[in-house]
Order: sequence, then C-alpha cells, then structure tokens
Amino acid sequence: MLRTPLCDLLGIDVPIIGAPFGPWEQVGLAAAICEAGALGSLGTAVRSPPELEAQWARLRALTDRPFAVNHTARPLDEAAFTATLVARPRAISFHLAVPADLVARAHDAGILWIQQVVSAPQAEEALAAGADVLVAQGGEAGGNSGFVATLVLVPQVVDLAGDVPVVAAGGIADGRGVAAALTLGASAVSIGTAFLRCTEANTHPAWANALAELEPEGTTLTRALTGRLARAVATDFVKAVASPDAPRPAPYPIQRALTAAMKEAGAAAGDHHRMQLWAGQSAAMARPIPAADFLSTAWRDARALL
Repeated sequence: MLRTPLCDLLGIDVPIIGAPFGPWEQVGLAAAICEAGALGSLGTAVRSPPELEAQWARLRALTDRPFAVNHTARPLDEAAFTATLVARPRAISFHLAVPADLVARAHDAGILWIQQVVSAPQAEEALAAGADVLVAQGGEAGGNSGFVATLVLVPQVVDLAGDVPVVAAGGIADGRGVAAALTLGASAVSIGTAFLRCTEANTHPAWANALAELEPEGTTLTRALTGRLARAVATDFVKAVASPDAPRPAPYPIQRALTAAMKEAGAAAGDHHRMQLWAGQSAAMARPIPAADFLSTAWRDARALL
C-alpha cells in the first residue's frame, strides 16, 4: 500500500482528509471517513462546549480512529477551543488566520496543528508559527478560499514547506484528482464538496438538491459574512447580498444576525436561493454513495494511476 509522510504523522491509512462543515453536525460522516482509514473532521462553529463535547463523545463511540477538530477566527470561541484542548483530538485544523499563540497551546496539549493557507505568504506565516501540516486550498474549493488555483498553489506551498507535509484542497473529487495532487508533491488531499453528497452526510435537503443539480459554473467566489473570500452556490442571496463587491457595513456577528432569519426561513421552506450554501467547483462530480465506497474507489484509482 502506498503511504505518505502524512499517513504516519496522523496515524491514518489513506492520505485523504474529510473537510469540516462548520455549524452542520457531521458526526456520522466523520466516523465513516475515519473507519475507512482517512481522517474525519468536525467543525465547531456556533456550537457550545457541551454540544461539542457530546459530538466528540458520539464520534469516539463510533470509531477509535484519529480525527480532527476545526476552529476559525470568526471570532474564535475561546471556551470551545479550551474544550478541544481538553478533549485532545489527533489534530486541530484552523483557517481564516494563522494564530501562533493557539498553535503553541495545541502543541503543549500534545495536539497536531493543521493550518489552511490560500497563498504562499500565508504558508510562510504558518510555517513560522510551527504548523505541523499545511492545507493549500485553491480557489476551486467550497467555503473559505482564495484566488489562486489549486494546480498553481500546491507546488508553491510544497516548495516552501520542506519537511512539513502539504495537503491539496480544491476541485478534488475522485482518484484522478488525488493522483494529480500527490504528483504535485502533496502528501494528501482534503475533500469537502464530494463528501456532502455521501449517504452519511447530514446535508440539508435544500442544499443536497442544489448540489445534485450544480454545474461548475453554478458556484461563485463570494464574500462570506466574515468579509473573507469563499466559494458558494450562486443563489439569489449570494448574488444580491454577498458578492465580492458588496459593502461591509458591520462586523461579522452583526452581519450574521441581520441575515439569519432570512436564511432560516429559506431552509424551512426548502428554498436554497434564500440560503448561503458552500460548495466547490467539483460538485458536478459528486455522487450519493457511502463515504467508504467513495474513499476506496478514489484511493484505488489513484494508486492505479500512480
């Protein structure tokens, strides 16, 4: 079996990481990814420490494999971060900033640090902060990303990273993408959008329906309510309110409060055009199959190509 340095570092068999999905609870999906030999991830956004602790306990009841917990700077929930340190997952993943102080705290707790970067300068910052793994996320990816394409960004980050493993993210949805990423020098890939259609995914029906009909042209780079670049389904909400040129009259918590009711009403009505739904350009390649089947096929095909 082909192994990469990241497999040994994280204690996994397949060099694939399941991306976290923010406020959507994905314990079943993360467990399926872990059980298939990859690294599952859980998000922490808008969840209290007791809710998160319950999720982690459920995940550990479903699998004894390593997993990651994701945090972001939007702003950071200190109580949730402290609870994560106590829980001691194999790794903490982080994006939207490079917090050197948090990296040090994770290391003091014996936890690895996986840092998402969207540019070469950000990769240099992450290396200086002591990140154990870099996720080079190209602009094709769903959720928070940048302007640089995966095919360009990954070699740049690999050249900077030295012995630090690099994970490729953005536009990868099958074994061909996995093989291409490893050929570029990555030690693994991170996949999000393709997992959203897996049968274990707790994907809102309106979101799932949008993904099933989505073509690559159906996503757009937008501004998340944090003000950061992100790729989402080009819904009416995104085009009208969250375009890259839209003004930022208030900080994140206020922006979220102003739009939450409309998005919740859209979700209740099954109207994805009133929602902000993250998705990458690879959505058209995703299939409604079990996560284990997706992983085994992708890894088999990648090995054959390599």
